[in-house]
Amino acid sequence: MQWKQQLIQAAIEAAQMAYCPYSNYKVGAALLVAGTQEAPVIIKGCNVENAAYPSGSCAEKNAIGNGVINGHQKFDAVAVVTKDGGSPCGMCRQVLNEFNPTMLIIMCKIDGTIVTEAKLNEILPYAFGPGNLL
Repeated sequence: MQWKQQLIQAAIEAAQMAYCPYSNYKVGAALLVAGTQEAPVIIKGCNVENAAYPSGSCAEKNAIGNGVINGHQKFDAVAVVTKDGGSPCGMCRQVLNEFNPTMLIIMCKIDGTIVTEAKLNEILPYAFGPGNLL
């Protein structure tokens, strides 16, 4: 199984763990740690809702947090899984941009069907990033 298929499978597994009692919109994300395509290191995250909107957190942001706490700060790709193959929200795009503005975004349905693939800078063309603050 190549890294892309492993990444999608990990995102599906993450989506199954989502805590979304209010929207029932499960989202799973799986990040590929930079430079690990031959022996993939994959970091997962799922969305976690909270009754005190907007206190919930997105799958992509949770995956980034899991990666950082485990010593990873560069990522080559992220697979995002939803029932309809939705894309990362604007806030998640900005967060992902911090760690690699050209990472591959793979948007999939919950059954693993790829809906769209794009580089992050294609879906966030005028990102605000670290360079804006320096």
